[in-house]
Amino acid sequence: MADLRLELNKVNKKLRHETGKAIADFNMIQDGDRIMVCISGGKDSLTMLNILLNLRDHAPINFELLAVNLDQKQPGFPEEVLPQYFETLGVDYKILEEDTYSLVTDMVAEGKTYCGWCSRFRRGILYKFAKQNGYTKIALGHHRDDMIETLFLNMFHGGKLKTMPAKLLSDDGQNMVIRPLAYCREKDIERYAKLKALPIIPCNLCGSQDNLQRQVIKDMLQEWDTLHPGRLSSIYRSMTDVVPSHLADRDLFNFASLEERQVKQVKPLDVVNL
Repeated sequence: MADLRLELNKVNKKLRHETGKAIADFNMIQDGDRIMVCISGGKDSLTMLNILLNLRDHAPINFELLAVNLDQKQPGFPEEVLPQYFETLGVDYKILEEDTYSLVTDMVAEGKTYCGWCSRFRRGILYKFAKQNGYTKIALGHHRDDMIETLFLNMFHGGKLKTMPAKLLSDDGQNMVIRPLAYCREKDIERYAKLKALPIIPCNLCGSQDNLQRQVIKDMLQEWDTLHPGRLSSIYRSMTDVVPSHLADRDLFNFASLEERQVKQVKPLDVVNL
């Protein structure tokens, strides 16, 4: 038991350090912020909530946290679990209820994935709530592995070199999205969630679908991580050290204005026949 407490303290300290560093590096939280923490019921968002609560209680600035869960009316969703857990934490919370489940299942053809439409509906509802209630930041639980997976998804399937940013202004300019777990590894989050016995609720809507593109990418990266330790860290560092002049995006770098270097012509030495 003592060993488990020691391990929990160790992983908690690591996650707190990485989250605090991400918040500082990207200037995610300022004094007086009202932060809406989006809770799906998964390990990532629940871990984020716990870490943010801890940081709030020890931070040199003042900011508010509201835990928000969107009950999408999926059949069998245990709607009492999260409110009970929020009560034990003593955190302010709000449960939003919108039947996006019926909308998604009606719109998406059988055999197709629900994730795209599900995320669009969810994002719109959460953004609207934040704007109407004066929340200055929306915190999402995406971590370092999510960002790497998204990088490859966009390259393989979208033909774009982009990923999830740690901080993002929404397209309409009305909401600021932050990802405090941007520096945290999924394996550390998994261990933390298990040691803390977090009340994880699986997403049976999306999780029941096989062969999702993201899962294929995840499996590939996990294999790399096993066979080539350190490769994922290297990939993540590459996202923080971009050299536009060594890519091929003409909007990022003005290749057309580059002048040819004038190479001085050196007269070759005469060959002396001996």
